[in-house]
Amino acid sequence: MSQHPGYSPSFKLPAEIMRMRRKRARSSTGSGSAGSPGQSDLSPASVRTFSPGPLFHSQTQPGCGIKRRNPFANIDNTYSPKKKLIIYNDAGNAEAAEVRKPSEEEEEADTERREARGERAFREKLMQAERREHQDSSKIPFSEDDSLFEEEEEDVKSPIMKSPRAVAPASIAPPVCIEYPSDWSLKTRLLFTSPLPMSWAEHPRAQEEALGLSQHCRSQFSSLPHSIQDPKSCSELRCSFQQSLAYWQHPSFPWIPLFPRINAERSFARKSAPWAQDASLQQSLMSEWSVSLSSLYSLLKARLCPYFYLCSYQFTVLFRAAGLGGSGSISALISPTTRGLRDAMKAEDIEFSCPLVEEKRKSREHKGAEQEKSQECREPTEDDDDRGDEGDDNDDEDSGFSWLKEMGVQDQIKTPDRIILRMRKGGHAVSLDHKPESVVHVEGSHTFTLINFLINCKGLVAAAGSQAGLPPTLLAPVAFRGAAMHTLKAHSVNVKSRVGCAYQNISSLEVTGPVLPSALHAITTLLKTAQKGNFSATLYTHTPTAVMNTHVAEEQGSGGSADLSSCGIHPASIQQLQQPSSLGKTALTHISMTDYSYTWKN
Repeated sequence: MSQHPGYSPSFKLPAEIMRMRRKRARSSTGSGSAGSPGQSDLSPASVRTFSPGPLFHSQTQPGCGIKRRNPFANIDNTYSPKKKLIIYNDAGNAEAAEVRKPSEEEEEADTERREARGERAFREKLMQAERREHQDSSKIPFSEDDSLFEEEEEDVKSPIMKSPRAVAPASIAPPVCIEYPSDWSLKTRLLFTSPLPMSWAEHPRAQEEALGLSQHCRSQFSSLPHSIQDPKSCSELRCSFQQSLAYWQHPSFPWIPLFPRINAERSFARKSAPWAQDASLQQSLMSEWSVSLSSLYSLLKARLCPYFYLCSYQFTVLFRAAGLGGSGSISALISPTTRGLRDAMKAEDIEFSCPLVEEKRKSREHKGAEQEKSQECREPTEDDDDRGDEGDDNDDEDSGFSWLKEMGVQDQIKTPDRIILRMRKGGHAVSLDHKPESVVHVEGSHTFTLINFLINCKGLVAAAGSQAGLPPTLLAPVAFRGAAMHTLKAHSVNVKSRVGCAYQNISSLEVTGPVLPSALHAITTLLKTAQKGNFSATLYTHTPTAVMNTHVAEEQGSGGSADLSSCGIHPASIQQLQQPSSLGKTALTHISMTDYSYTWKN
């Protein structure tokens, strides 16, 4: 079979090719004869001629000679671009080339230099030489034996091709959540942690604090970059943080904490309360409080105030402007409520709904309808007969006292049946008292009636106890008549937390006070910029307000079209609070951001 120069039936690794090259150089220079360049002057018993046949003079002698190798492994059949360029000219004729035997130092240096290269780089050079060989292949006559090596040549090329599966996963980006659901509950404490320091959030300069409070009063907001390299030296960031801590409150007494008010007897104990025994002072406080409440509702109606809270010693009321929470009109949520409060609201013709009670009733009716459909084909049992007998017994008992009607004294004597009937009727309503299911929703023009009801309600102020004579607390994100500006307290601490087997420096930021929904969103937005999208937060909720996230069935999706650009809070916070909350009667407890993507727990 004719051998075409430049073809190799089996691909050899770079190390094997270099080893064969060195062996060929030694054998060609050591023979010194005009014989075959692949043979040496050693005895034929140890080295056979280049032939696929048996070994010469060694078949009859056991233990002599060497094992027959692959005949195609000769260096003449091995692909060598440099040698081909020396042996063959453009016309295809062979030229003589003098081969010098390299020294041992040169061999070792050449071996180390070539073996240091990667296998991938060597293969790429082979491919480039092979492309050049294909371009000159038209000058070399084609033989029939060349077709035997076409498959093997393709096999050599195939490992160099890149797999598309190695590129596909890198092009798929993980989902990113840039916002967490709106939370209408009041928070009493926030605890933020981050691997980056948070010392920039405390000890503001006098000028930074003054500028932050001024921006809060004028509803001016600074635009910050996506990431800040040195937050401690960024004056705009520190001013914006002071701006997000401010809120407005009425009444305001420096020696008494007026939030929270429910189950807060300990915080009011042993505090000076000069209004407790002074009726004229109580009347003066209530008069000022009524003016402040009316001012807040006017701002809410004009969409200059997005929302405000009324916190009494028994319940909390959340008023929201039209367009927030997915509602197209002014709405109010009251929680928790009692049967007496609901009856008093009915007496004032205030229409309201109990969203959680109605939701439970609808689910019960749906299950009942399914059970009725399944029992249509079932025959009546003894239990059904017993229920019918019980109904007959009740009718008999009602008719057993008919003689009282004949005597005309049925109204003066309370029969046991009437007492039991009243208890059964009011038992369900009483069981809802002081529970999340007792939340009440009022919307539209009835909110104005609710304001008048609260101003004139005598049960709104405690008559005895540590909170006696003290009006409810009003909280709002914007200024209103009679309000005092307060700021949340922020404190930063650096601690070491154990992560695996090592300790990692963790910076924490604690914020305490009545944290409003817009303040929570503003603070998290600033931390996203300052902490480069990596922080976590633990939220402590005022429990009676967790139910404020309840979805109300009457809410309309068209409420988001209302213009709230002048309501005094950041546009990003407005956009979040316009969406209906998906938390139900629960509240957020944890928020975590990793690589600018939010996760949360409720």
